[in-house]
Amino acid sequence: MVEGKEIICFANDWDGEPLSKKHIMKRLARKNRILWVNSIGNRSPKVNRNDIQRIFKKINQFFNGVKQVEENLYVFSPVMIPFYHSKALRKINQWILAKMLRRKLKELGFKKPITWTFAPSSADVVGRLGETKVIYHCVDEFSAFSDAPQSAIRKMEETLLQKADLVIVSASTLQESKRKLNPNTHLVRHGVEYDHFKKALDPAVEIPADVARLPHPIIGFHGLIADWVDLALIRKMALQHPEWSVVILGSSQTDLSLVSGLKNVHLLGKRPYETLPAYCKAFDVAILPFVVNTLTRFANPLKLREYLAAGLPVVSSDLPEVRSLGGDIRIASDHDEFISHVAQILNHEKTGPSPERSKTMERESWDDKVELLSRFLNDDTDLDLRAGSESSEKLAMSHQP
Repeated sequence: MVEGKEIICFANDWDGEPLSKKHIMKRLARKNRILWVNSIGNRSPKVNRNDIQRIFKKINQFFNGVKQVEENLYVFSPVMIPFYHSKALRKINQWILAKMLRRKLKELGFKKPITWTFAPSSADVVGRLGETKVIYHCVDEFSAFSDAPQSAIRKMEETLLQKADLVIVSASTLQESKRKLNPNTHLVRHGVEYDHFKKALDPAVEIPADVARLPHPIIGFHGLIADWVDLALIRKMALQHPEWSVVILGSSQTDLSLVSGLKNVHLLGKRPYETLPAYCKAFDVAILPFVVNTLTRFANPLKLREYLAAGLPVVSSDLPEVRSLGGDIRIASDHDEFISHVAQILNHEKTGPSPERSKTMERESWDDKVELLSRFLNDDTDLDLRAGSESSEKLAMSHQP
């Protein structure tokens, strides 16, 4: 792994869900110094309880300054006004954010930083921090989020793509899209905490009490419940099969009324990341019931690899990255086919965690992915693999020393 680098990382809030950004940066921090910049937002705030609470939390974190959360890893929460439709306010934000970050970089002794950004909203400040290299790591089609200022986000991302020395994407659909503005775009798909999720196979791991008491079969989902989760499908499944226990783990950002009143749907809320393998151990079948739309066609859901690393059979909506993954996944084109696949597994196949399924993810660990990604941080790496070349994960691996 590369070592001795100084990295500015623009991402989501550090104390949020352990997404791909956190998995990558925690590993790079073993031998490099990281300044993690908490979310500067991809949407304008609204006058509601959640956004007001978040604003006060951001202000409090800002006055706490830079916080060291792990060895070599520092977190800073800037205060800014994310009104992206206003050019004047964006200019003000650009000046304030750049000044704040340059001060923090000086305090930390960063001399030749590399910016590694996951956030299109960082476009205005990227390139103003004395960077030696700019990497844009795109893991979603950000303009497709329902609450995003779509036009503004699209323009900021275009600016970022033009500034970046290198673009890394997590899905083949993103590669096709982003390489139009930056030919130096490479596909490196997500990894998985393999050793963590394979604990679902460990006889010593106890199934949590809130699922241990439920009747089998248990159909399970874990992850953020947002408007891309197909709650109508979950409702239909639960009503057609009242003998199934449908377990949903995760915090919600959408209306749950479609499923909240059903006796065999168990909305358990968010559970600690450390306990997810124990919950997976209780599942007979794992599901990825996503609405198929622009956002999800560009997505590469982390939970797919987590389900498989836990050894579970999976039924999923028909998404491009699901098809690319392989493994023990049944892909459904509509609600009836989805429910039929679940029934087929329950009636005719081995359910629950399986060592054979788990081993299919052994070479997909985050450690392996970060080894691949870290080559892009070497000063002597030729990043110019452009102009019509097949920019894929295999190509990237073929250039490893």
